[in-house]
Amino acid sequence: MQLEPEMLTFRVDDMSCGHCIRAIKQAVRALDAGAAVDVDLSRHLVRVQAGRLTAPAVRQALQQAGYSPVDLVAAEPAPAAVAGCCGCVGARCACAA
Repeated sequence: MQLEPEMLTFRVDDMSCGHCIRAIKQAVRALDAGAAVDVDLSRHLVRVQAGRLTAPAVRQALQQAGYSPVDLVAAEPAPAAVAGCCGCVGARCACAA
C-alpha cells in the first residue's frame, strides 16, 4: 500500500495578486517540476503536495522568490475516546477504568 505524500502548508501574507501566484508556483516547481501546488490568495495559503520535497526546501524557495512563508502545522488529532466514554479523555477519566 502506497502512502499519500504529506501536504505542506504555508501562510504567505505578502502575496497579493496573480503575479504572486505564478511566482510561487514557479519557485516550487523549480525544485520539483511535477509538484502539485495550490495557492489560495484570499486566505494567503500555499499548499504543496510534498512528494520528495521538504518544508525547509520549499520555505527557502519561497523566500528566494521574495516572499515570507510561515509553516503551518496541522493540529495533532485528539486521542480516541473509549466506547461509552463521557468524552473527557483525561488521565482521571472513570470511563477508561
